[in-house]
Amino acid sequence: MPHLIILDASHNQLTDFFGFQPPKNLKEVNFSHNQMSVMKDLSAYSSLTKLILDYNSFSAIRGLEKCKRLSHLSLAHNNISRIRGLDHLPLRKLCLRGNVIQKIENLQTLHNLQVLDLSCNQIQSLSGLQNLHLLGNINLESNLISEVKEAAHLHGLILLREMNLLRNLVQDQEDYRLAVIFLLQHLTILDQHTITAEEKVSAVNKYDPPLEVIAARDHMTHLVYQLMQPQVIFDSTLPSLDAPYPMLVLTGPQACGKRELAHKLCQEFSDYFAYGACHTTRGPYYGEEDGSDYHFVTEEEFQNMIQMGQFIQTMQYGGHWYGLSRETIERVAREGLACCVHMELEGVYSLKNSYFEPRYVLLIPTVVDNYICFLKARGFYSSAQMETAVSRIDLYSKTNRELPGFFDNIIPCDDRAEAYQTLKQLVKEYLGLEEHGGGEGDSSSVTPDNTSTYATGELLAANTTEAADLMDSYSRNYQNKIQAQMTPQQTPAEMASNNRRQQLIREALSGKSPGAYAELFQRSAPTAPSSLASQSRPPHGPSRPVGLNAPDPDEDSSSEESRASSGLSMRSSAGALSAAQGSDAGSGPNIEPLDMFMLGQDQDSLRGHVDSGLTPDAPRSVSERVSPTLPSSPGRPGANVKPVLPPIPSGRKTNDSGSNSN
Repeated sequence: MPHLIILDASHNQLTDFFGFQPPKNLKEVNFSHNQMSVMKDLSAYSSLTKLILDYNSFSAIRGLEKCKRLSHLSLAHNNISRIRGLDHLPLRKLCLRGNVIQKIENLQTLHNLQVLDLSCNQIQSLSGLQNLHLLGNINLESNLISEVKEAAHLHGLILLREMNLLRNLVQDQEDYRLAVIFLLQHLTILDQHTITAEEKVSAVNKYDPPLEVIAARDHMTHLVYQLMQPQVIFDSTLPSLDAPYPMLVLTGPQACGKRELAHKLCQEFSDYFAYGACHTTRGPYYGEEDGSDYHFVTEEEFQNMIQMGQFIQTMQYGGHWYGLSRETIERVAREGLACCVHMELEGVYSLKNSYFEPRYVLLIPTVVDNYICFLKARGFYSSAQMETAVSRIDLYSKTNRELPGFFDNIIPCDDRAEAYQTLKQLVKEYLGLEEHGGGEGDSSSVTPDNTSTYATGELLAANTTEAADLMDSYSRNYQNKIQAQMTPQQTPAEMASNNRRQQLIREALSGKSPGAYAELFQRSAPTAPSSLASQSRPPHGPSRPVGLNAPDPDEDSSSEESRASSGLSMRSSAGALSAAQGSDAGSGPNIEPLDMFMLGQDQDSLRGHVDSGLTPDAPRSVSERVSPTLPSSPGRPGANVKPVLPPIPSGRKTNDSGSNSN
């Protein structure tokens, strides 16, 4: 049979291994289910590509060194105890199922191996498979693998798609499947079950969650615990939704100077900022003070604070807990100041999930060698801690690069003095402060910038101090700027309406509400024709009471329109007329003549105000602004509504003398 290509002699009782002259072109041979015990030299079978010797009694692999075309070898269910004799063979599929192999060895030269079956053996470790870079399928069912960490030996096999670990001790471990999926993220089938996308996401979120997931879990935890506590209105709650409580957060790698800069900033801008000390479970470094730099607590105390809902955000770094408590912010808010804190990147992610909207400033080293020298000079950190700190520089840079706008500003911190000057100038821009030349020795005094206008609809009491006003200006964060840019342009009518409303707000804040008599005589009667207006006008009598402050004829028309539309003003000129009908019913609408008796009483009352030193435009109480002799008009909605301004938060500082004089 010189032309024989495939030979199948399985399920016989053969004891001799190739007892005939080999055909030259023989490629596939099956000797399974026989009684062979010793492998012979197969050097003469150079064309052999597939050899099946299952269910025999072979105890060792030998004689295959010259089979340079052998790609498929199966020696399942024999007595083989060690893997050897396969060096540099072009095998793509190797089956050693059902033997007594205890260790994976001598496979590093099988560079073409794609499928490996080592099931039903006594293997305890997956070491020895690291260099099989083309391996895509491995079967290790019914072995003695007991640790999930053994899968780490296969981490570099990026082509591995299918693995079977059924009936191994490792399956008894908790979350075994998720752990293996996380270690071998290229797998598509595990234990004969397809791996779903949900399982891959769950595995990553469990064992190496992204910062967003960590922050979301942290925020969810603290929110649940906070809701279990009595609900109160916090001192950091401001009356306007558009003006959140102002905060400044300095972030950056370990020992980048954020704590020192925060202290220095709060000392120089003590009228605006106060330092917020976080809680931590680590011990104090040399020079740190409890309550001033950190609140140093034990692990048990920290966990109790979490369960009591006292934290806004927490994080773990270097094996220690760090957290920003609610009381830290409220203590600063009760003083009427903005809170300045510092934290790592994980804390920033968590704080962004809360309702606080701080300004985030990143302090980052740009010269790594100088940063390493500074860490060594402090003498507080081990080599591992310094390596971690240096590696996190790339993490901050990557976050800033991939999430534009995540940080409001970035400041290089290689030179601490220069970094502070940059931070100082930045804070002045946030607060709306300017440098003005003052007297001798005070050439760089800081004064507030009073030229900026309030946002539309924002009402502040007149006795609010400049510091409180500037804190509201500071609180306009990056998100509000973006939202303002996305707001469509206003039409001229809308702009005129907003200008009138702002004029009313400014008058209300300054106590200069237009007097009832000034509006009554200042207005014309556009609702009635001019011919009828002359009939309703009395023939004699002054056109304006004596002592009344006449409006400036050059006054801005927008101010007149705002007074005309104000809910604080009295009735319109048409509504101030009496109930008598005109004599000519066919000449137009009926116009009521002016009640001269009521007007005389109004003039007498007005003269009494003038004699007492009060004018209609002077600041007066609400009861003084509205004359009791003029009844409210039912036809003018809101005419009888008194002006009500929002309360000043208890945390704001006020000038006692200024509130009485303004």
